[in-house]
Parts: sequence; structure tokens; C-alpha cells
Amino acid sequence: MSDTPAEIAIVDYGMGNLRSVQKGFEKIGHAAVITSSPEVLAAARRVVLPGVGAFEDAMQELRERRLVEPVCACIESGKPFLGICLGLQLLFEKSYEHGQHAGLGVLRGEVRRFDVPAEFKVPHMGWNQLLIRRRAPLLDGVDEGEHVYFVHSFYVAPSDDEVIATETDYAGRFTSMVWRDNLYATQFHPEKSQQAGLRMLKNFAELS
Repeated sequence: MSDTPAEIAIVDYGMGNLRSVQKGFEKIGHAAVITSSPEVLAAARRVVLPGVGAFEDAMQELRERRLVEPVCACIESGKPFLGICLGLQLLFEKSYEHGQHAGLGVLRGEVRRFDVPAEFKVPHMGWNQLLIRRRAPLLDGVDEGEHVYFVHSFYVAPSDDEVIATETDYAGRFTSMVWRDNLYATQFHPEKSQQAGLRMLKNFAELS
């Protein structure tokens, strides 16, 4: 392995299609490494926490691989950090998916299951629009109402509305992106959201 720090490190904790995220960055000309090494994460210039699956399982994997403290340290360091899908939900204090489970607690709030009328299917799957509340740097060049790709049955409910960057309507508005200082996280999958998503990955990769 080269001694040169990774430009972008993708956290490997055994859940999610890590390669699709890596390929998303490759498409916009930025190298990203998939790693479970705390040393590589600490040295990386930017860090991504992806994820697909159950909240409890993900937290268990992070604990068993001793990645909880390294991930939190990356956020506290001030380097750009991006959570995707389950990687967004894990940042909050607790989730009610199959019981109640503690998250990383980086952001105040909880993860709730959609409670929607019968004509709305759960999981919320497919393309839906972004309603911009705060224009985070990640959204540079992304239009109001842009369509992005979702696959999820749970959504985050932040205690602090100030962290909400975008919302999306699914029988009512829910938080689809958060932003606080160096921390960005999306409920949708930018790597599956075609040009709008690739633009966000490019913006993240080029944050100073």
C-alpha cells in the first residue's frame, strides 16, 4: 500500500454495495479506496459512510470491527464526511427499526418507519424530488426539484431543524439530506441518481 493518504476512503463494515459508490467517484475522475482500516480512514482527505440493510446489524458490525471511534473521529476532525442511505441513519441517536437501537449519536434525533396511507408503498423506492431548504455546498449546480433515487423504509427525524438541507415529499415531507459544517448525509443514493447524483459526488470530492 502506498504511503500517500487516500483522497477518498469508503468505510467497509460489511454492509452495502461499496463498489457502486466507488464506481460513482471513478466516473467523475476521483479515486476512492474501500477500507476497514482505522489508519487509512484517519489519513484520508475525505470519508464516506455508505450502507444498505438493517440499523442494528450495521451498528453491530461497526462495533465488532472497532470502527465506531474512527468514524466519529473523522467527523470531529473537520474533514469532509458523507453518509449515504443507512450511513445517514447511523449518524443519529437511535432507531426504531425492529426495536430500539442506539446509533452513533453524532446528530440529535431518531430514525422512524414510514407511516403512510395504504396507497403509498413501503419501502419508498424509486425516483423522487429534492425540496431544498438550505443550499449546502454539495448541492452546487443541483436544481430545486431535481429527481434522485431512494430505497428505504425508515427516515431520519432530526431534533434540530437547522441541519436539514433538503426534504422530499412522500405522503408528507421527510428529511432527505442533512448538512452540518463538514458533515453531509443523504437518504437517497447519489451514486444511483445519474447526473444530479454524480454532480453531488463531484462537489464532495472537490470540497476544500
